[in-house]
Amino acid sequence: MPRKKRSATPPAAVRERLLDTADRLFYQEGVRAVGIDRVLAEAGAAKASLYSHFGCKDDLVAAHVERRAADARAQIEAYLAEIPPAGRALKFFDWVLEWTKSRDFRGCPLQHVVAELSDTKHPARTVVAGQRRWIHAKFLEWARAAGVAQPALVAAVSSARTNRGFPLRSARRYASGSLPAAWASSSIMLSIAKAVWVFPTERHHSTVIGVFGECSETCFDFVPSR
Repeated sequence: MPRKKRSATPPAAVRERLLDTADRLFYQEGVRAVGIDRVLAEAGAAKASLYSHFGCKDDLVAAHVERRAADARAQIEAYLAEIPPAGRALKFFDWVLEWTKSRDFRGCPLQHVVAELSDTKHPARTVVAGQRRWIHAKFLEWARAAGVAQPALVAAVSSARTNRGFPLRSARRYASGSLPAAWASSSIMLSIAKAVWVFPTERHHSTVIGVFGECSETCFDFVPSR
């Protein structure tokens, strides 16, 4: 009897397998620590498929970041969908804390890339810049909906803090029920960010910005650990 021909794996399936594997490894271990050979081996894909679908590792890293950014945008929009526009900024900070309690949380994937890739022209850094613009635009939209004074200033302060990332070890301990000083500080910073919305006056803005300036480096800088 003639043998049945095996159906070739659809190109889209190969691409998704490569991206699934790269996304998992890059987030868990870092984009510099994981080589292309490792991704190909775990994905069960040939090197030619990488070049066919992504061109090079840099573009694969960018695809990983874009997936994470798109997922975050979708989650934020869904989380806030039933909240009146004027209350969405405050609720956004609740989403941030819920995110840190997720099972696989190990810090902000966009901050991973910023910390590991110094070349601002890297395609993954371009994706990060786009996500930061999106966050800023959302805060500006919410500030205007809330009728706060100086919505541009409020949006700048809130988005700047959101874009800095969160400490990994402290977040894990926070999620487990223990609240160490480092994460408590970060929680305080989130509360301060909320204060911008609760007390939308220029006087309060000055106070908030001053506190942010004193605390931001220790509370929000994040470098991925391995």
